[in-house]
Amino acid sequence: METDAVPRRRPLPRRGPWQETVRIGAAAVVGALLWLLTGAMLPRGCAADSCSWYVTGDPLVALGCLTAVAWLRRFPVPVALAVAVASAASALASGAALLAIGSLAARRRPAEIAPVVAAFVVAPLCTTGLYPVERPPGSPWIQLSLQLLTAGFAVATGWAVGARRAEVLSLRERARGAEREQAALADRARVLERNRIAREMHDSLAHRISLVALQAGALDHRPDLPDEERAVLVRGIADGSYRALEDLRDVLGVLRAEQPDRPEPPRPSYDRVPALVDDARASGMDLTLTVGTTGEPPDAVGDVCYRVVREALTNAAKHAPGAPVRVTLDGAPGGVLGVVVRNGPAARTATRPPASGYGLPGIAERVRAVGGTLDHHPAPDDGFALTARLPWPADEPGRTAGPGEPARRSRPGDEPERRS
Repeated sequence: METDAVPRRRPLPRRGPWQETVRIGAAAVVGALLWLLTGAMLPRGCAADSCSWYVTGDPLVALGCLTAVAWLRRFPVPVALAVAVASAASALASGAALLAIGSLAARRRPAEIAPVVAAFVVAPLCTTGLYPVERPPGSPWIQLSLQLLTAGFAVATGWAVGARRAEVLSLRERARGAEREQAALADRARVLERNRIAREMHDSLAHRISLVALQAGALDHRPDLPDEERAVLVRGIADGSYRALEDLRDVLGVLRAEQPDRPEPPRPSYDRVPALVDDARASGMDLTLTVGTTGEPPDAVGDVCYRVVREALTNAAKHAPGAPVRVTLDGAPGGVLGVVVRNGPAARTATRPPASGYGLPGIAERVRAVGGTLDHHPAPDDGFALTARLPWPADEPGRTAGPGEPARRSRPGDEPERRS
């Protein structure tokens, strides 16, 4: 059988010595007022034997009750019950009894409050002979009513204080929970951002290493290269290795938790595709770039276009060294941006660098994120073809070519068709 879990009560906050002194002092003041009121009701010139309890016993009982109140937090029910019973024999202890009942009511447990209130109301009926005061007929009922009203006032006050205290504790706990949740969300956002930056740097690093491997393979495959071409390849390998090392340092810096604000590399964009092709061509790839777009796509589409081309060139350098590669970009606003990268069969055999297996799946995920499709398959000539179709909204901000204007921002040496 399943039972509902009982919520655990929060511990009450510890009071300081001054707070406890003020509480006991207030109880003593209330008791003193009631003690003086009782003394005013005594007959004038009462004998020492008939008023001795008022002068000696009453203050001693009150002193014991005020002392016991200091232990109320540790033993709430026994102390409150003892003080409630003892206050029946001491008017000066009435303040301590009211304080004990109110403190117990602040716990908001009716099963504890009821016996203490009953003792406080009924016990005075057993001590009526301690004070020689003339009582009218029916005075027990009047005394019971006054005791009940007094106890009810103490219970209501203590209950309200307890409710207010619980509300404050609840608000504090909610505030702490909200702070913890906010901190967790901030930590998660930082981790996701670090992973995104590291992933971008990984793609760039993989591309550079593939180009270095391509150049090193060319040196190994063509031992008869002229010295000038060999020097160009060696400089390309040195430059690519240096850039790859810088990217690797950036990746490690981003992945370190103590350096979350490491600067990230430039964001991929559509207008950086020609520079990407130039970089790959300089490393020895046989590349052809054909641009047939009538404008420049939005940033999100251009970002994915750049990544698709970079991943295709990286795979071509890894798996088909020396093969001719053709990159075609075509499209217009309101339609789709087509990205086609085809490479022929490898021109030479070389040891393939290890593959992570995350390149094409990661690109497919990015293409789907912008609503596009990705297709890749072997070509009939033993090559490989990769095709991406990315939606190009007509209402997205982009640079559309006008009459006589280039289809994209001009770069030195850019042409509608670029061949090596």
